Amino acid sequence: MVFAAPNEALTRARHVLESGGPPLHASVAHQVIGIWQRDFGDMRLALHHLRRARDCAARADSAEREADVLGTLGVALVHAGRTRQGLAAFERGVLRGSGHTRARVLYRRAYAWWVLGQHRQALEDVRRAVPVLRQAEDVIWTARALTLRATVHLALGAVDRADADFTAAEALWDTTGQEHDKADAVESRGLAAFRAGDIPVALRLLDEAEGRYAALGTPTFMLDIRRCEVLMAAGLAPEALAEADAAIAALDGLGGQSTRKAELLLAAARAARLAGDPHTAIARAALAVRLFAGQRRTWWETHARLVLIEARVAAGRRSGRLVADAAAVAERLASFGAPAAPEASLLAGRIALSLGWRADAERHLAVAARSRHAGPALARITGWAAQALRAQAAGSGRGVLQACRSGLAVLDDHRTTLGASELRARATEQGAELAALAQRASLAAGGPRRLLEWSERWRATALAAPPTRPPADPALQSALTAFREIAARAEAARMEGRPVPALEREQRRLEREIRSRTLHIRGDAPGDGDRFDAGLLLAALGDTRLVELAVVDGRVHVLLCGGGRVRRFEAGQLAQAEAEAEHIQAGLRRLAHPGAEARLPLVEAMGRRLEELLLGPAAAHLGGGPVVVVPPGRLHRVPWALLPSLRDRVLSVSPSATGWLRALRTAPAPGGRHVLVRGPGLATGGAEVPELAGRYGDPTVLEHDEARAARVLEELDGAALAHIAAHGAFRADSPLFSSLRMADGPIVVHDFERLARSPHRIILSCCDTARFASVGADELLGLVTALLPLGTAGVVACSAPVNDEAVVPLMLALHKGLAAGLSLAEALRDARAAVPDDAVHQATGWAFTAFGAA
Repeated sequence: MVFAAPNEALTRARHVLESGGPPLHASVAHQVIGIWQRDFGDMRLALHHLRRARDCAARADSAEREADVLGTLGVALVHAGRTRQGLAAFERGVLRGSGHTRARVLYRRAYAWWVLGQHRQALEDVRRAVPVLRQAEDVIWTARALTLRATVHLALGAVDRADADFTAAEALWDTTGQEHDKADAVESRGLAAFRAGDIPVALRLLDEAEGRYAALGTPTFMLDIRRCEVLMAAGLAPEALAEADAAIAALDGLGGQSTRKAELLLAAARAARLAGDPHTAIARAALAVRLFAGQRRTWWETHARLVLIEARVAAGRRSGRLVADAAAVAERLASFGAPAAPEASLLAGRIALSLGWRADAERHLAVAARSRHAGPALARITGWAAQALRAQAAGSGRGVLQACRSGLAVLDDHRTTLGASELRARATEQGAELAALAQRASLAAGGPRRLLEWSERWRATALAAPPTRPPADPALQSALTAFREIAARAEAARMEGRPVPALEREQRRLEREIRSRTLHIRGDAPGDGDRFDAGLLLAALGDTRLVELAVVDGRVHVLLCGGGRVRRFEAGQLAQAEAEAEHIQAGLRRLAHPGAEARLPLVEAMGRRLEELLLGPAAAHLGGGPVVVVPPGRLHRVPWALLPSLRDRVLSVSPSATGWLRALRTAPAPGGRHVLVRGPGLATGGAEVPELAGRYGDPTVLEHDEARAARVLEELDGAALAHIAAHGAFRADSPLFSSLRMADGPIVVHDFERLARSPHRIILSCCDTARFASVGADELLGLVTALLPLGTAGVVACSAPVNDEAVVPLMLALHKGLAAGLSLAEALRDARAAVPDDAVHQATGWAFTAFGAA
């Protein structure tokens, strides 16, 4: 019962002891309490009760009972880090037991071998146990043994064998009432899905298992470890670090298993390294190494040493000792048959290259490169990265590009399995090194067109296809509605000065639920057949000039496209440009308020310096026609209209040249409507909306109580033009919860992603709607980037706080241009020139940007 209804089993076991039964019954009761404490509570208490259970069995003169308890005690001792004592207990248990009981002890020892990372021994013991358990028709223990064998197969990379055992075990579990074991089976299937490369299914199954454990009221430390692993693979390393640290604190509070703490520390170290925090990674990994070594868990210790070396390299350390350490780790991992062995060889080769040790680097990289043809996607990407580094060291630019092309193709296939735009964007981080190597090789070859092609190859790839929508997910829709209601109540409470902690907790819970359900969605987009073609771009440009900014080794390279050719100009350092852009943002915030006119010349001077850093000599070669700017993700906050050479031009911005071409070809839906929306709380009350309503024939106007989220979304779907005057809020911590405030609460990015087709043109006349989070290799998450893949060809949005009153004349002038048949970029250029010539109105005009090509 302890794995079917753990808390009930604990209560009944205590009752047995209180009733003063015979030693045999007391042995069983103490063993149940020991198992409960071992897995869900205090390890010190677990060992106390299991030793009492052993002593009671000896007094009852039952060799079989004693053997069974010794098997349980052995697991507890191993989990407590007392490996030598635990193995000795197993040895005595195997000798004391016979037949069916011995098979159960062998199963438990196999589990302990798995915990210790001794996979061959684990397979041997479980191989001996399964036939006996089957012959005894012991369904529960046979299912446990098959689940364990599958888990060991996964650790060795044998996914197909694991899947067969998981399937067989699941069929057996369906015939039992073992709810905890059933939850464990769901968790194991999630692990198998992850090892097979299916991250959405893995997340869904792990969340299902968590719900099952919660219903039983049991802790989930093993699940926490596995979930961290999946989150890291999904590019969500900061979340994985937070989960691992929270689980470590909970485990310490219980006095729980030392083995689990070491594994959680390893997960935290990996997550910290991936999150760009090498010093935290070093601290966590070093402690994990010490714990694993004390527990005599060589397999785990070796993996922890790999993370420790990776973290030290990330902290800037390079030495021959690190090369030797990484090589030794790679050799040990290979002897274990561990899938991480190529990663260690790649690390050794990369350090050797940085030291100029060509021969050593070639030896290690050649070993790592073997993984490029088989295995999971991320292992193959590791192999292609090693092959690209080999080619670079050999001076073969063609070899570098071929390896990078192959590695990124593997990642493309992997990303198509991801339905959520957030996961697709974050997954690109896996290809960042390959993309950088290819750009470097292209630059060395001297051809600007090739550099353009490789810049496009890995730019805004998450926007190449719309996110996959769940087929009518009522639970997700219900969660979004509840989130909107809670957010509105919290906002009202804040305005009235009432406390909101309870509402904020519920809002965060709903956010987690919405995000979780979104991440479960599997991708259904085919492979990218819309590959970038520089010739098609040049033919489509006409008298327009497209300026793509490629960053190679921190330097901005301007690729000026137009007039049938691509030219390259070298500009400044990206880091300096980022710093200057932040200063400009601060200046624009000040200029949004009257009385800051004296800062206008300072902001204009910063605009001139920023132009030198971003455009350099290319500014003199832009011609007289329209300009499209394609910046890297880290420059998404630049107010491009402030740059002197762009200030009076027809100017638009696009996340990629491919995206601009797609927007250029996008036609509005037939019979599209004009939709005007006015949200609550604006200083001007959205004063432009009533006047615009009179300019258009029969627009749909949603204001006051009619501007409710569901109605607004219904009208926006497929509209030709939408103008939304509403407060915007950007969420840096969770960009897909960036929002526009409606009468009944916020519309968030998740809502827009559920539209069948977003408006052909959309104007967002509010602050911060053009702010993004830069994630992955060169991806952006935010409101505008959610709209572009969904059928929107053009967006006007704002990247800074603006003066509400100054927005009104700008928007009226903008719509005047649209009514005359101009594009968004043309109308915005004319609108900037039409508003009053004072600092507040100028700053407001610079803060708005036209995105896309409509």
